[in-house]
Amino acid sequence: MEGTNPVNKKLAAALSGGAVLVLALSGCSSDNGNSDKLNSWAKEVCGAVQPQAKKIEAANAAIQKETSDNSTPEAVQKTDAQAFQDMSDAYKAIGSAVDKAGAPDVTDGETKQTNAVKELNDISASYADLKKQVDELDTKDQAKFADGLKGIATQLDKLSQSGNDALKKLEEGDVGQAMAQQESCKSTSSSPSATQG
Repeated sequence: MEGTNPVNKKLAAALSGGAVLVLALSGCSSDNGNSDKLNSWAKEVCGAVQPQAKKIEAANAAIQKETSDNSTPEAVQKTDAQAFQDMSDAYKAIGSAVDKAGAPDVTDGETKQTNAVKELNDISASYADLKKQVDELDTKDQAKFADGLKGIATQLDKLSQSGNDALKKLEEGDVGQAMAQQESCKSTSSSPSATQG
């Protein structure tokens, strides 16, 4: 019986929504005359985001690949757990980078920064929790395993939909435009899973 496959496909679909979250950090706005202070802030954040966005894409791709094979529950569990761990680490690293960069040189910059860091850390904690749940699934019982994965896919779906409000606010206006000028953010947004704005 290969009952895990459709469920794991659902997991993969939910996950690809989550990957777009980080790629939201690359703005699509046109060039403008931002202050040097804001541009250097954007450069620092974009430089830190790029490797983490790649890590998230790689984790996403690993789950996608696992779903295209008729994988055993053990293989699915191992891949998914590793992917969630990588995503948790990546979001934490982005949160630290935004924290370290300080507040962007815009109105309410400090509030936007604080909210974005909190959100990134919350997302990181959510992925760490999902990893724990995957680790605890019963791979000996395929039906139970499929049910467990279904529950995780549902949570993942919610996570990918709810996660990026503060990030969007951080990127409004001048901040997004300054980020759009950075080479490192441009290359992040050229990913096929990014939504071009």
